[in-house]
Amino acid sequence: MSHPHPELSAPPALPDHGLRVIPFGGLGEVGRNMTAFEHQGRLLIVDCGVLFPEDHQPGVDLILPDWSSIRDRLDTVEALVLTHGHEDHIGATPYLLREREDIPLVGSELTLALLGSKLREHRLLETVHHVVREGDRISFGPFDLEFVAVNHSIPDALAVAIRTSAGTVLHTGDFKMDQLPLDGRITDLRAFARLGEEGVDLFLTDSTNAETPGFTPTEKAITPVIDQVFRDSEQRIIVACFASHIHRVQQVLDAAYAHERQVAWVGRSMVRNMGIARDLGYLKVPPDTVVEAKQLAQLPAEHQVLISTGSQGEPMSALARIAQRNHNIVHIEEGDTVLLASSLIPGNENAVYRVINGLARWGANVVHKGNAMVHVSGHASAGELLYCYNIVQPRNVLPVHGEIRHMQANAALARMTGVPNVVVAEDGVVVDLVDGVAQVVGKVDCGYVYVDGSSVGDVTESDLKDRRILGEEGFISVIVVMDSVTGKVASGPEIHARGNAIDAASLEEVKPAIIEALDLAVAEGSTDTYQLQQTVRRVIGRWVSSTHRRRPMIIPVVIDA
Repeated sequence: MSHPHPELSAPPALPDHGLRVIPFGGLGEVGRNMTAFEHQGRLLIVDCGVLFPEDHQPGVDLILPDWSSIRDRLDTVEALVLTHGHEDHIGATPYLLREREDIPLVGSELTLALLGSKLREHRLLETVHHVVREGDRISFGPFDLEFVAVNHSIPDALAVAIRTSAGTVLHTGDFKMDQLPLDGRITDLRAFARLGEEGVDLFLTDSTNAETPGFTPTEKAITPVIDQVFRDSEQRIIVACFASHIHRVQQVLDAAYAHERQVAWVGRSMVRNMGIARDLGYLKVPPDTVVEAKQLAQLPAEHQVLISTGSQGEPMSALARIAQRNHNIVHIEEGDTVLLASSLIPGNENAVYRVINGLARWGANVVHKGNAMVHVSGHASAGELLYCYNIVQPRNVLPVHGEIRHMQANAALARMTGVPNVVVAEDGVVVDLVDGVAQVVGKVDCGYVYVDGSSVGDVTESDLKDRRILGEEGFISVIVVMDSVTGKVASGPEIHARGNAIDAASLEEVKPAIIEALDLAVAEGSTDTYQLQQTVRRVIGRWVSSTHRRRPMIIPVVIDA
């Protein structure tokens, strides 16, 4: 990943009275959020999330933050603060706890409950938990933390104020300023103003919607649209949304109850998360509304509602399997309505449209953000960010959580309101707050850490390049047996091509050229097997490039006999 300060070297020693900020993810991308704060030789980490792979990262399951620069200092971590329960903020926590299992975890009740089920899946013991709520203050080493209620697309989200002898930091986490939230819990702007009057030395603000003018619409704006879908649908309704979007599920439950329908969860993460939310009281389930999926299937179609995962077109999700008609319970029928109640994450468009087309092929009516207002963002738009800068009046601003364009737009908003100093950084760029001034002082190594099955960090960019070549160009294997006495080709070349539509007859053309090149190489004194393999690679590489205009992976094997 490129940095805006490519000339930077390793940061100098931090002065005792300074505070260091090290972003390990979330700056330059939407996901993988993780930031470390260093003060007086101790560390505090805020969030530890994952990034989901794109098409150019084949075979990768998850992407983790790269905390290698503090790996030998994990014993100095005072706590891990989790602002809310989304995967891009908590998903990498099990991998961090594998390296030090007793890091104290701090977060709201729902956030820690969602994390707890994840830790059990990873067979990790329950570590020290500190359940906090808005208004609470708690100290860890030199860090005094105060928590502030913020509104987001998941309940129980928190901003955190970090007081140190070097100054006060306010980290918003992900937030918006919905004035009519479904749960009545608004962003506490009075607390923001109070902290501003006390003095905020560094303000870390969510940048995701900084390019969007005005204010993010309220969640309640979607309720009439969902109600209309229920009124118009004469058969089964399938709703796909994020397994963590408890507010959206609440709206669907209320509509189902009003229209005398029953609901079943579909998808392992949906079943798990809604069970947690219901048990903790964050999801209010109307009486006799939720049933098991098998029980729901026995009801008339006009009384069925399924809430499933798969709103991003994930190939193994419940919705994708429903679209392919290979789900073990749900069989899509003509006249069914499918409601995609989520936004499109950049990079997922093709997968989502593939699922929409699959559903439409079977005669389903698909309602999505492109044709109805079925989703609103969970992030503050430009008007809300301007409002926050004016009431907090920070001395320094560091935009976080967003791509470069988002962070630069956020920085421009901060400057418009008169913030004296705005620093735009990326993952790995180190920012020090010393004597009330924040500035970039260096950078640390901070790449992508890939999770591939049970492998963590073993997959490299080179491996992904090989996978892309295999996926796009296929491969050609060549086996040649050399007579170790005469130096002549004793057997072969035996050539096999896969994944590139090069037929066996065509491959016969290149065999004489390979034999001729090997004879010449031996005559010139090349007897090393590796050198001969490279000779084979060059010959067949030139041939396939000029003849077929392809660049497959070439695997030559030369055997001495």
